Amino acid sequence: MKRVSRILLFLLLSVILLVSCKPKPVDPKSRTQLLLGTVCTITLYDKSNNTEFDLAFDRIDEIEHLMSSHLDDSELARVNQASGIQPVVVSGETFAVIKLALEIAELSGGAFDPTIGPLVTLWDISGANNVPEDGEIQSLLPLVDYKLVVLDEGASSVYLPIQGMALDLGGIAKGWAADEAGRVLSGHKGIMNLGGNVLVLDSKPDESPWRIGIQDPDTSRGSYIGIVELVDQTLVTSGPYERFFEHEGKIYHHILDTKTGYPVASPLTSVSIITDRSVIADGLSTAVYALGLEKGLELIDRLDGVEAIFLTKDRSVYASEGILDGSIAFKITHPEYTIVSR
Repeated sequence: MKRVSRILLFLLLSVILLVSCKPKPVDPKSRTQLLLGTVCTITLYDKSNNTEFDLAFDRIDEIEHLMSSHLDDSELARVNQASGIQPVVVSGETFAVIKLALEIAELSGGAFDPTIGPLVTLWDISGANNVPEDGEIQSLLPLVDYKLVVLDEGASSVYLPIQGMALDLGGIAKGWAADEAGRVLSGHKGIMNLGGNVLVLDSKPDESPWRIGIQDPDTSRGSYIGIVELVDQTLVTSGPYERFFEHEGKIYHHILDTKTGYPVASPLTSVSIITDRSVIADGLSTAVYALGLEKGLELIDRLDGVEAIFLTKDRSVYASEGILDGSIAFKITHPEYTIVSR
């Protein structure tokens, strides 16, 4: 009897010891910096110090200085400056991102096109707030053709064969930066938000999925229409509400139609892409928005490991197969939005 009592006492003490040794929750640490022309925030929910944040933000800054079209001394700027003159040797990293951008352009039939640079500069959506003359737009359309870009993998060079051509990696570089910062922070638990490019690191400290809101395009940031649950995944949303201006009662947004040179006309108010690589989600979110609902869904359903959520002006929600069958947990929380069966 005494032996049984001693065993029970030992087991009780063991349970108490295990409970008392359970790690205490760590207060999250967060840092925000302005990089890539947007607000970048990293929040870590496990033990961390300033070094981790320094390394992650330094990596993002490095990518900006390679791939920004707004910095005169970036590698991308040198490629654009040499258009119609000569090929430019770039780092393996810049070459890889340009190559991936061209692959997404091919996949989308040119709906996403990194040679959109001349039109982006002309419209200057975030600056001038003026509608360009139609003649100006038409004169630049021949410069927008991803098929003209010449890549030499052996030399790691990029050549734009017509003077005035310009690459713009704004639709993909943030995703690459998110992936790279995530690689730097591998092993941590947290959330990165690079101007709407959200990447979650691992799961929450309690091992449950992260709950990420889908932005309500009709209201200010912070409002959402639904929540997706993610582990080690990324969610990137594109829509006309992100950057736009109003002129004579008409809205002009930043997602340009590569065929017409004008902002894409669409009943879609946003497209959210969910996958494992933020760089892929970044490029696809723009491509799919430009393609529209029907063609966009067709493209997503052809791709393994990629899901999408579409919102329309009438507040309908359309989703890819992996969302509808529950492979990705998604719940609408806004009473005015309803999911449409396919």
